[in-house]
Amino acid sequence: MHSVAILVLDQVVPFDMAAPQQTFAWTHMPDGRPAYRVRLCSETPEVRADGGFTLRIERGLEALAEADTVIVPGCSPDAAPPSARVLAALREAAAAGTRIASVCVGAFVLAEAGLLDGLRATTHWVAAAELARRFPLVEVEPDVLYVDNGQILTSAGAAAALDLCLHMIRRDLGSAVAANIARMSVMPLEREGGQAQFIVHEHPPVPRGSALEPVLEWIEDHLADEVTLGTLAARAGMSERTFSRRFREQTGTTPLQWLLRARVRRAQYLLENSDHSVERIARQAGFGSPTAFRERFRKVAGTTPYAYRTAFHGRTNASAAPS
Repeated sequence: MHSVAILVLDQVVPFDMAAPQQTFAWTHMPDGRPAYRVRLCSETPEVRADGGFTLRIERGLEALAEADTVIVPGCSPDAAPPSARVLAALREAAAAGTRIASVCVGAFVLAEAGLLDGLRATTHWVAAAELARRFPLVEVEPDVLYVDNGQILTSAGAAAALDLCLHMIRRDLGSAVAANIARMSVMPLEREGGQAQFIVHEHPPVPRGSALEPVLEWIEDHLADEVTLGTLAARAGMSERTFSRRFREQTGTTPLQWLLRARVRRAQYLLENSDHSVERIARQAGFGSPTAFRERFRKVAGTTPYAYRTAFHGRTNASAAPS
């Protein structure tokens, strides 16, 4: 039986811990035998959970050396850094060939142990920039649900733990077993799109009173119109060259990229809150054609406008109210 050890650290996020625990524990072979033996382990017998309660854990760090797979859930931002003993135990498990996976910000623990150096990795999109800043040897991919490097795997936040677990089960036992546990979890075996569809794309802040502030407000009011660099520069009272330079200095991006991102954000709002056709939304958001809209939307959101609406429209997945 495949042994899974879930490493419970101080201020563990309960969902990050419970999702893999339940998913692997529910998995059975076609003849009914349990496929995995799941154990919780920690450095100390009692561990505080994020949420105001305490967990009693029966197994210590020695369980990592006995496991075929180690899962590292995420912890609260207020948690203390992992101890030297924890990091050493993870390194020893990795050196022995144990498969090691993180959930959400558990990737920071793997990075602290040096297990992600030179590898692709992901984490919750809110924390991705911080992971990249603190660990420059890690190639952070904020747009995906999980990354499989073979021995080392990482997943994005919350529900992406289920995506990662189903992926590992399919890798271990095949699609039929994985599909069955996906049904038990009320989850698709593969979700369309990645983490990109959940990211809130905020524009970089522009200093109050900046010469760009009224121009950016004008852009938001005229997304459906044809907007050119010349038009924007004229409104700012600058040459195109000076405007482009000032724009990049104050926002970190180009006027065109700002405009395209604003149009995608408008399209996301309309997909979530209206029943307009994709063709009409393309016009309202200022894209030249539905084809150009679909291509740009997929590039930014990682999925199609239709799939995005299916996932996020306020009435798409709701049950009908009784009459």
